[in-house]
Formats: sequence, structure tokens, C-alpha cells
Amino acid sequence: MEQFDLVVIGGGPAGVTAALRARELGASVALVERGKMGGTCTNDGCAPTRVLAKAARLVRDAQQYADYGLSPATPTVDLAELISRTQHTIYRLHEKKQLVQHLEEADVFVWTEAGHGRFVDPHTFVVDEGPRLRAKQFIIAAGGHARRLPFPGAELALTHSDVWSLRKLPGSVVIGGGAATGCQLASIFAAFGVQVTVIESAPSILAVEDEQTSAYMTRAFRRRGIRIEPGSRVERIEKLPEGLRVYYAQNGETRSVDAEAAILAVGWVGNVEHLGLEAAGVELDKSGNYILVDDNLRTTAPHIFAAGDITGRMMLVQSAAHQARVAAENAILGTERDYRRYIVPHGGFTNPEYGSVGLTEKEARAAEDIAVAVVPYADLDRAVIDSRTEGFCKLIVSRRSHRLLGAHVVGEQALEVVQVVAAGMAADMDVRQLAALELAYPTFTSIVGLAARQLVRDLKLTPLARQWSTLRPVTARAAEWERSIE
Repeated sequence: MEQFDLVVIGGGPAGVTAALRARELGASVALVERGKMGGTCTNDGCAPTRVLAKAARLVRDAQQYADYGLSPATPTVDLAELISRTQHTIYRLHEKKQLVQHLEEADVFVWTEAGHGRFVDPHTFVVDEGPRLRAKQFIIAAGGHARRLPFPGAELALTHSDVWSLRKLPGSVVIGGGAATGCQLASIFAAFGVQVTVIESAPSILAVEDEQTSAYMTRAFRRRGIRIEPGSRVERIEKLPEGLRVYYAQNGETRSVDAEAAILAVGWVGNVEHLGLEAAGVELDKSGNYILVDDNLRTTAPHIFAAGDITGRMMLVQSAAHQARVAAENAILGTERDYRRYIVPHGGFTNPEYGSVGLTEKEARAAEDIAVAVVPYADLDRAVIDSRTEGFCKLIVSRRSHRLLGAHVVGEQALEVVQVVAAGMAADMDVRQLAALELAYPTFTSIVGLAARQLVRDLKLTPLARQWSTLRPVTARAAEWERSIE
């Protein structure tokens, strides 16, 4: 039987980061992965999906060729070749990371493709194709998988993980779920010329985002021909001679839509099965889908921690890695470092992109008195130059402290733009400091400076002539090089 200070279960971003951080702290560490290293992210999640989003972006860019004096071309999508490209990209990422070698060079004992593993007692973990591992501490980072709902015909639908099996573009697709994954898939397929219908149970798509983001993205999707059915729930799917019929409930009525394919993107649940958690004294949360952890990422077993998707907290790669560092330090050093999820920039590679960090406007107003600035992309010279004027940047600031509370961006490079605000929030930056930052011109990121300077004026944090408000609207950005007359 192998004995270690720490055993990490799972070889995705959380597991790898936890193992390496624990080694940095001097612990003897083993990592066991039931399948391939890299987790969902690398193998069939955000990395390959980003390849599809890149292809969709190239299709969209080709539509501008004639406007810039280039010979027009109408791309056609060879889905089999594109899926092959995603697999090649996955291979390149594995070659780039060399995860097993990286871990072994750090003296982490690694077992991959070990099959299912389970606790047989609080300190012993046994895997099908590997040894019995005994440790003082454990970190469970076993990831998650797509949720399937138990309605008739659910087996006829694909999940996000099944998309990679497609070799031909469907002419039409119904996507059940209008959150981040569903919207990204909808945007990609629409760019490829597929007729897309999104069925979402919430009153709007991207319901967890700022209301202005959700509303803007709804309009943008509909302009692109994407049909959105909010407040709806898929009830059953029937097989037709040439496709599927998806029945859904909306406003007390049952309706239907026909399509060649259906994809369910209705949530992500933790891989809590087969782990023998009861034998270790590890409890699940009320939903039964995730491991219950406290703010230190400690489970109900004091010597066992959890990180990543299996906690059901912020199920993002960057969050998984951060949680892993917190869990490793608490496990090895005996500290009580909290995992805080307030400043987590995130978004989607949709068309247009959207990005978010911090509080939504609704959340911020419920907490304190705030000031809000919304600057349209049309104000940006870069947006005009690139013919990408669709979108906005919303900045939310405390009137009391003048600190940044949140930002929400829709438009070109939104995910890059929002990270500037995230860095400012992490540094506890005053809005005046952000306003004074000399951001490069012409860039999309400079919209953050426009919004910050608007707030500085609105909050009267900069000298203004007393009669100024009688000469121009209070919200005017008069002392700005970039502006729009819209």
C-alpha cells in the first residue's frame, strides 16, 4: 500500500494545480486520474469549443472582406475537417503541457487511465487499475459532466460532449438551455448557417448575467436569426423520419419545433458517483449533485478537501485552479484561507462576446447606493475602424467609497476588456485611479477609461465649472477624444 501526505483525485486543472502546489509546500503527493489527463476543459470542453468559436469568428470576418477592399469569399464549413482540427488542437495542448511529465518532474506520483476509484475508509482510496493509496489528507477534484433530464426521448438529444461525434452540419438544431454553454453553441451553429432555436426555462437567456447583458444578447441573437423561446421547458422528444420533434411547455401550452438535431445544455453536475464518499464521511449538498464544502473548501470529513466543478461553486477553469491552491494550502499548512468568488471575470465567446465581473447592477443596488455608467461601443474609434460598433461597457461604482463593484461588457473582445476592471477590483482601486489610467489607443479596452471618467464626472470627483450642467447634459463626456453623436 502506497502512503502519502496528500492524494489528489482527478487530473484536470484543479487536480494538477493542487498536486503541484502541495509539492511546493513540501508534501509527498500522489495524483490519480480515471481517464485522460487534462479534464473536461482540455479534452471536450472550453478548449475544443474555442476552436469552433474561432471558426465561427472567421466566417463572420469573411463577411467584411468586400468592405475592406478584399476579394469577397463565402466560406463553407466542412464540419468533419473542423472536428478533426479540434482533435489536433487537443493533441497540441497535451503536447504543450506534458502534464504527466510535469507532475513527475515535481516528484508527484501519477496514475492515469486508472478507471473508477473509491474510498474504502476515510484514509484509503482504491482504484480499479492501480494501487491502494493511503494518505493523511485528500483533495477531491474529480470534475463534472453534462446533466441529462429524465423526460421521454431525452436519449435522442446530444450533450455538449457529444458534439464532437458530428461529422455533418445539421440544417437545424434545437438547443435546450440558454445559459453560457447553450448560448455559445447557438452562436457557433448560427454562424455556420444552421437554423437555431433556443429553449430556456428562465425568463431570459443568460439569466445569471446582468439584466442589460441578457437583454442585449437576446436582441443580438434574434438579429442573427436565432429563435429564442424563454420561459419554456422541454417535455419530450420524438423521432421523425428525417429528424426530431421537440415538444416544450410555454405559458401553460405544449408547443413543438422540428429540427435535424437537438442538444441539451441544461447544467453541469459533479462526478460524485463511484467515489465511495460515504465510507470517507464526505456528504453531498442538498441537491445531491456536488460535494458539500465550507469556505475553506473542507468537506464534512476534516482531512478531505474538494476543488473545481465537483464543489458546484464557480465552475470555470480559472476558479478550479484558484480553488485548488486554496485547498492545497489549507490541507498542507493547516491554514483557514477562504475561497472568495466575488472577483471572477467570465463570459462567453459568442457573437457578440460578453464578459462580466463582480456584482450585477441589481445586486449592487440591493447592497448600497451606486453610480452606473454605460458607454456604447459606438463611442470607440477602434469599433468604428473595425466595423464592430455593437455593444456596450457598464461600470458600477459605490457612491460611498468610489470603489469598483462590477463591470459588464458586450461587444468585440469583451472578455479581454472586462479583465482590466477585474484587476482594478482586485487592487481595491478607486474609480479615479481607473479613470487616470492611460489605456492604449485605438483599442477596445479603452472603453473602460471612458466609463470610468464618466463616473468621475457624475460623482463630481473632478473640477467642473458650475454652469457646465446648464450648457451640456450632465452625462455628456465632453472632455473626451472619443465620442459618438448617436
